[in-house]
Amino acid sequence: MIINHLNRTWRSFALAALFAAFSQHTKAQDLTTKYERSGARETVTYAECIDYWKTLVRRFPQLHIREIGATDAGFPLHLVTLSPDRDFDYASLHRKNRRIILINNGIHPGEPDGIDATMMLVRDLCLGKKKLPANVTLAIIPIYNIGGALNRSEFFRVDQNGPDAFGSRGNAQNLDLNRDFIKADSRNARTFHQIYHLTDPDVFVDNHVSNGADYQHVMTLLATQHGKLGGVMGAYLHDTFEPALYKMMAEKGYDLLPYVNHFGPTPDSGWTAFADGPRYSSGYTTLFHTFGFVPETHMLKPYKQRVEATYALMECFIRFTSENSNKIKALRDATRASVKTQESFPLSWQPDVSRPQLYTFKGYEAGYKPSEVSGLPRLYYDRNKPYEKQIRIFNHFEPDNFVTKPEAYIIPQGWWTVIELLQNNKVQMKRLTRDTIITVEVYTIKDIKTVAQPYEKHYMHHGVTTETSQQKIAFRKGDYLIPMNQAANRFVVETLEPKGADSYFAWNFFDAILGKKEGYSTYVFEDTAGEFLRQNPEVRKALETRRASDSSFAKSGGDQLNFVYRQSPWNEPGFMRYPVFRIVK
Repeated sequence: MIINHLNRTWRSFALAALFAAFSQHTKAQDLTTKYERSGARETVTYAECIDYWKTLVRRFPQLHIREIGATDAGFPLHLVTLSPDRDFDYASLHRKNRRIILINNGIHPGEPDGIDATMMLVRDLCLGKKKLPANVTLAIIPIYNIGGALNRSEFFRVDQNGPDAFGSRGNAQNLDLNRDFIKADSRNARTFHQIYHLTDPDVFVDNHVSNGADYQHVMTLLATQHGKLGGVMGAYLHDTFEPALYKMMAEKGYDLLPYVNHFGPTPDSGWTAFADGPRYSSGYTTLFHTFGFVPETHMLKPYKQRVEATYALMECFIRFTSENSNKIKALRDATRASVKTQESFPLSWQPDVSRPQLYTFKGYEAGYKPSEVSGLPRLYYDRNKPYEKQIRIFNHFEPDNFVTKPEAYIIPQGWWTVIELLQNNKVQMKRLTRDTIITVEVYTIKDIKTVAQPYEKHYMHHGVTTETSQQKIAFRKGDYLIPMNQAANRFVVETLEPKGADSYFAWNFFDAILGKKEGYSTYVFEDTAGEFLRQNPEVRKALETRRASDSSFAKSGGDQLNFVYRQSPWNEPGFMRYPVFRIVK
């Protein structure tokens, strides 16, 4: 009897322990997200996000997470890979003809839709609720702007309809990271370069939330401007890829619309499409021949609707990429081959206002009523008066301001900041093995305009004019030569040509040449200049011509003396001489 009682007691204890262990295991394996548990009211913190991804990785062997590099916030940037055959080597994946989709979330942490949608989508793919095609690999940056995510508040983005609290737009340096891809002032951007070139994505998706006008559409889409992408890829993006996404989203119940890039009071009359320069994510990926997209959910829609729309659109990207895998690869391969031999490159693009495209816009009637703040008329949208109308969007841009590529560029090694950025973007270059004199094409900066207020840490230059000359320049052993026969040609041209809108010159990387380092004492140089003019009558004639045509110049003895100095052998050679030199045929 005592033994039977002990056996029953032991069995009860064992069952209770087993049940407790099972309950604890089940709780540990709970894969519902904070977004789901809160009834779509909350989004994860940075720590919760990374912990969730690590939980998924422990559960599913087809999922992998790694740290890639630093960010300004002191935390590493993570890369998550979902690979059906458990191959996480990107070189191997490309050899296997896998299509890579790189998803970037939380570049603006106050726009967290993609953060939550991607966690749920990957979980559902791993659980088999959704299917990831065998020819597609997902690469995911869980939260890109970690510093902004850590700066969390319920009071940011006052106009946005949820979630309850989220991060700040500015990163740990208070930079807008979607203006930093070319200049890379942040460690985040420099690590992104490494992730981008490691994964070499066929399709890039950077999830956002829009500001601006009120309208019915939950999701709008900014695709990299097809005229800027150019060639066979640009045509395919405009004629095939985007229309297919619109059709797929319509099947899911979403009326997709191009990003609402309007600047008037209301968008009813249409707008010119956004031309994404390489400071922006999709503009940067264009330089390396990737199909780039920036989904923009609408800030005034409930958070649940926005997350669900983001989830749905990412499903569409996966489906289209899988179904058109071979075509996408062929287009990218052809573009890479073509750019190596391309002779001229545009540095700007202008909208063609003669070629509008019609889209069905679902808006709300707008009106004006007295402001409770000022008493003056204020704009409002009446959601009780929805409408549909055809609007014009100008989405054709023509290339302009062409530059002929050189055989190679040469950059003296002293400009190491620029050299490191080029190297971080896998630009092929080699170093001179000895001191040598080379005849090169030289730009002299003749005029620039500079903004009055700083923009993302910089006083940007624009309206650059140059003068070109052939000169023999002494280069040193260790200076860098960049041959222009590589897939990165477009990136090199748009960053190193000084007239480029997002060139390194425009972003102030070469500003040291704009200030004199040598000079003269006027009372001493007056005598030297007079003798120089007597021996060089052609300079005297140029001085007189300038004096006759410019009354302000004629009244300034200092300006005239400086004019002579600039024409003389004593002039500082590096002043206003652009320090990236071109070897031409």
